[in-house]
Amino acid sequence: MENNQTINLSVVVPVYNESQKVQQTVEMLKKELIGLGIEHEIIVINDGSTDDSKEVLNKIEGIKLINHPYNKGYGAALKTGVLNSGHDWILFFDSDGQHRPEDIKNFIAHINDYELIAGDRTGGKYVRPTLRKPGLWLLRVVANYLVDYKIPDLNCGLRLVKKNILKNYLHLMPNGFSMSTTSTLAFLKDKKNVKFLPIEINKREGGSKSTVKPRDGFTTLMLIFRLIMTFSPLRIFFPVSLILFIVALIFLAFDLISINLSDSTIFLFIASILVFFFGLLADQIAAIRREINNRQ
Repeated sequence: MENNQTINLSVVVPVYNESQKVQQTVEMLKKELIGLGIEHEIIVINDGSTDDSKEVLNKIEGIKLINHPYNKGYGAALKTGVLNSGHDWILFFDSDGQHRPEDIKNFIAHINDYELIAGDRTGGKYVRPTLRKPGLWLLRVVANYLVDYKIPDLNCGLRLVKKNILKNYLHLMPNGFSMSTTSTLAFLKDKKNVKFLPIEINKREGGSKSTVKPRDGFTTLMLIFRLIMTFSPLRIFFPVSLILFIVALIFLAFDLISINLSDSTIFLFIASILVFFFGLLADQIAAIRREINNRQ
């Protein structure tokens, strides 16, 4: 681990209707960071709260407060924090009291070897809502396949990330709750070093959790596909091409029995070839874009 004096850390705390917990959360953060002897700043993004969060935050000393004029979304608040940060490492820390400041030292211990250290909520009081479990399972299965990596926790909000790398992906990040998911996938697909640290969390409190809607799951799924199209299109095109080719072979077998080559069989063969070569073309374009981004 680096000497604590050489670590400089920007803590980004997104806030939306968290007046009951945000002051306690920030004060605990300040106490922990001072105790660790880390050069730091705490950036609090009030994302258009409609409760008393703004008034509460105005009374807290030692923070950089940025107010959104209206609610832009969880991801938008995080991006605002990143763009206004002045240090090399970014720590995302939710304001609803679920994360424990004492976990920060465990994250920092790994910064020499990893570009992203994300929380893995394996214990404590974290229980996934029953109605959301099928959707979360589907997202996890799709994400694991597309990145070819078993992700233990896809969207934990507690994460430590190297800013200069994260900024390369900000244009891909959504403004909603899916930013944690898409940032994880972006780092994994671009072969960055990612570590998942088991953490315990407290029971979620505050108002922001009520804004998570069922459609967010579908939006996240579409974002996953968009992200994979950016980094590794063949993970999508090749299976589609293969399925079309197998179906074409099945049709061909029936055609041989009836001694009649159908238009459907010809169409399926042509479609499988076209999809495969479109995938190759998309993969080459994605590789060129990554190379250009890496040079910038």
